[in-house]
Amino acid sequence: MPANRNSILRYKTIDRMLQRGKQATLEELVYACNDALQETLGYGKVSVRSVQHDIREMRYSEILGYYAPIIVVDKKYYTYEDRSYSIADTPLTEYDMQRLSEAVNLLKQMSSSRGFHGVEDVVNRLEDHVASMRFKAEPVILLESNERLRGLEYMSDLHDAIVDRHPIVLTYKPFKWLESQTFCFSPYILKEFRNRWFVFGKRHDDTEHPIAILALDRIEGIVAASKGIKYIFDLKFDPNVFFHDIVGVTKFDAPVEHVVFKVSETQVPYVRTKPLHHSQKELETANDGSVLFSIDVIPNYELERDFLGYGESVTVVSPESLVKKLQARLLQSVENYDAISRH
Repeated sequence: MPANRNSILRYKTIDRMLQRGKQATLEELVYACNDALQETLGYGKVSVRSVQHDIREMRYSEILGYYAPIIVVDKKYYTYEDRSYSIADTPLTEYDMQRLSEAVNLLKQMSSSRGFHGVEDVVNRLEDHVASMRFKAEPVILLESNERLRGLEYMSDLHDAIVDRHPIVLTYKPFKWLESQTFCFSPYILKEFRNRWFVFGKRHDDTEHPIAILALDRIEGIVAASKGIKYIFDLKFDPNVFFHDIVGVTKFDAPVEHVVFKVSETQVPYVRTKPLHHSQKELETANDGSVLFSIDVIPNYELERDFLGYGESVTVVSPESLVKKLQARLLQSVENYDAISRH
């Protein structure tokens, strides 16, 4: 197994104690490792047996790839037989190279399909460097992407504005608007939902709504705001709190509802393994194999789409307001299909 943070810190400490001909007793190595853990992590206690195991790992571990030339002098002092040796100079192992190749492939997909154009050159150079040390392998991780998705070209500009805390001027046109609007905007966070990207922040011309949610595919242009315009901070905006009680990205000023829904036997494994929300609980199982589940959320359009996406396999039991909304949408859908049949 790959080394964890504590063991890596111990390896580095032992390496430092033995470099350039320095010698140390086992007790001194234990003391140094304990001191390093306390100073760096604020906790940790190392036993003599742990340090002895570390020394064996540094000498012979294929995964670590150190093969450190640690010897014992006068049956008491540990040191490096090669005075110039250091684990910092150890070449990467095949295990390391395999993981690096996978990481580069993953970064390449993210940079090309997620709009982070500013890192493409870095990823390409990293890919060339890794490929020069190891054969080029096929990716083992594939991310879902939509190359026709609009708005990704603004990703880097939005990312930089968030990191640098700079306001921007957006030209934006939602689907229901006849004309575009241009306004000043302080972006806070980017979020992806169902392969569509959104930016959350504060519109400078909107005093009614604390947070604006803008879809990147509706952005028509971004320019830097003039120097006289200041970035608006919202210390109350906490993404972990904001997204805690919703599915998706849309949040209404409404109370959290206890939503109960019935799942048919065939779909129960899917709902169990991929919950609709982190609050999902299993309530009871009926004789026909169907299961009642519950979630505590603020109902929104994304939640309705999730339920409708299961078709006849999922039935919402409560609250009544959500039941009526879904019933109306399903009746409209039936009417649409009836109209097609009549023609």
